[in-house]
Amino acid sequence: MAGVVALYRELDATVAAIEDLKRQNFRDFEVYSPTIRHELEHAVHPKESPVRAFMLVGGLLGVSFGYWIAIWTSVYWPLVVGGKAIASWIPYTIIGFEVFVLVGALSTVFGMFINSRIPRVLTSVGYDTRFSSGHFGIFVRCAPEQAPAATATLRQHGAAEVRDERY
Repeated sequence: MAGVVALYRELDATVAAIEDLKRQNFRDFEVYSPTIRHELEHAVHPKESPVRAFMLVGGLLGVSFGYWIAIWTSVYWPLVVGGKAIASWIPYTIIGFEVFVLVGALSTVFGMFINSRIPRVLTSVGYDTRFSSGHFGIFVRCAPEQAPAATATLRQHGAAEVRDERY
């Protein structure tokens, strides 16, 4: 496979290049930015993060475990007080909620690490260290025969540097 890396100094040129790449049906690209910019997010339209599913599953498992451990403890060591039920769900709601928050938060952090591929031992193809020090970058994955069209589009929008990458 091949790819093209472009380095931009201005945000507006980067956004225009992204929009033009999308118009030309280049869909597989990565955008690098030294800071979070909402203009890039609006231009890229990223898909929704799957981390929310980790939170949902972790939270449901946590609340289930919280209720289960509280009820199991009450049944295993019963304290009969005034003829009330040994396992009542109302007082165990606090324990269920706390374990829901704990396991949900831990699974969210776990999901963030999994989806962002942390720890990343090797830098990704198409990354340049200048993207962390004030420049914007676009890496377009494409077939070798599509590389000249991608290069022309990136240069047209004022890229300071464009180079081919092989991976």
